[in-house]
Amino acid sequence: MALAAYSSTAISGSISSRSITSQELKAPQIGSFRPFVRSPLGNSSRRRCSVNPVYAESKRSDSIVPLAATMVVPELVEKVVETEDFEKLAKDLENASPLEIMDKALEKFGNDIAIAFSGAEDVALIEYARLTGRPFRVFSLDTGRLNPETYRYFDEVEKHYGVRIEYMFPDAVEVQGLVRNKGLFSFYEDGHQECCRVRKVRPLRRALKGLRAWITGQRKDQSPGTRAEIPVVQIDPSFEGMEGGVGSLIKWNPVANVEGRDIWNFLRAMNVPVNSLHSKGYVSIGCEPCTRPVLPGQHEREGRWWWEDSKAKECGLHKGNIKQEEEPQLNGASHTNGNATVADIFNTQSLVTLSRTGIENLAKLESRRESWLVVLYAPWCPFCQAMEGSYVELAEKLAGSEVKVGKFRADGEHKAFAQRELQLGSFPTILFFPRHSSRPIKYSSEKRDVDSLMAFVNALR
Repeated sequence: MALAAYSSTAISGSISSRSITSQELKAPQIGSFRPFVRSPLGNSSRRRCSVNPVYAESKRSDSIVPLAATMVVPELVEKVVETEDFEKLAKDLENASPLEIMDKALEKFGNDIAIAFSGAEDVALIEYARLTGRPFRVFSLDTGRLNPETYRYFDEVEKHYGVRIEYMFPDAVEVQGLVRNKGLFSFYEDGHQECCRVRKVRPLRRALKGLRAWITGQRKDQSPGTRAEIPVVQIDPSFEGMEGGVGSLIKWNPVANVEGRDIWNFLRAMNVPVNSLHSKGYVSIGCEPCTRPVLPGQHEREGRWWWEDSKAKECGLHKGNIKQEEEPQLNGASHTNGNATVADIFNTQSLVTLSRTGIENLAKLESRRESWLVVLYAPWCPFCQAMEGSYVELAEKLAGSEVKVGKFRADGEHKAFAQRELQLGSFPTILFFPRHSSRPIKYSSEKRDVDSLMAFVNALR
C-alpha cells in the first residue's frame, strides 16, 4: 500500500509543517471509480461501471499504524448520527415504481450498495439501475453447479451493460469436505439446506460484509408461502453489513410489488437479454441439480427443490422470510390445529369434502361401489392453489360417473396421520382409490393439468 513506502522521517516532517486531516490518513482504495455526470432518466446509452469490488475479507490497516504512532491525538468531538426509519421509508415507497425505488437506493448508498444477480429475470434490476443514470455494482454467487446456459448468460449481460459482475465463490475446503463426506447429491436425501449453506449462504455473507446495502429481485408473487409480506426496503433480518451488528445492512426489494408477467413485459419492451433456459420452461433458475422446468398448473417456485415440502422453498439467502410457525402463513392468516382463517380451496358441488373419519373409512374399505380420486391439500399451499382450477374442472367432468372426486385437508393436526397412512410427502398429494383394491394408488406425476389427471383416472378405473 502507498503509505507503507514513506519513511518515518518524512512522516514526522510532514506532521510538523501542517495538520493532517482524517481524509489524508486513509489508505487509497484499489479500484475506486470516477463519478460521471448523471444522464437524463431513460437515456439508453450503455456505459461501463468501474467500481470498488465487493469485499470478501476485512480491509487491512497495518500501513497506517506507524503514522498513527507519531500523531498527536486530536480532541474528540461527539458526532450525532441520525438513524433512518426504514419502516417509514418502506411505507412511503409502497406505491412507488421500481425505477423510483432503485433510484432512491443508489442515491442513498452510492458505492456501498450492489445488485444481487442470479442469472434469471432479476436482470430487470440491472436495467432499472441503468435507467437511473447512476453508477451501480452487480455481484453474483457462483456455486460451481450452475447450468452452462447461465454462465453464458452472465457473459452476455456483462457485454450488454458494460459492467463486470463481481463473483463470489464457495470455500474450496468446505465444498471438498461436504462432497467427500456425503457425496455430490446428498441434498436429494437430507434436504438442500446444508449444500446451500456451503455454496451460497456463506459466500453471500462474505460479500455483504463489504456493503451497507444490497438490492434483490424478490417479489411477493414468487413464493406466497415465504415472500407474501416482503417490503420494498427493510433492515436485513439475517445478514450484517460492513459496520457489523444488527441493523448494519439494508435490503432493497424494488420489484416486491410487481407481478411476474409485468416483469416479463418490461424485459420485452426494453429488449433486455434473458437466460435461454426461460424458453425451455424454466422460470425460477438456480443450480442445475436443484432446478427444473415447471409444468402446466405449477407455481414458478415448484421447479426449485421439487422433492421437498413447499414451506422449504428458500435456500437461506432470504431465510428471514420463513416464519417459525408449524405451517406458513399467508396474508396474516393463522393456523391453529389445522383450522385456519385462510379461505378454503377446491370449492364446487361436484367435489366431496372428506372429514378425518371419512378418509379413514374410505381407506379401510376393501371393496367400494365407486372409485375415488382424492387430493390431500393445504389451502395456504401455493402449489395446491395453482392446481385448483384444473382439479375443479376435472371434478365437474367426472360428475355423474363411477368415479367420485374428493378432497381432504391434511395439514395441521391431520398431517402426521396423512404422512403415516396416506402416503403424504408434500402438498398436494393425489390418491386414486380403486373399487376392488384396499390400497390407494399415488399419482406420481408433477403434471396437474386436466388432461394428465384424466389420463391417470382412465388408466385405473
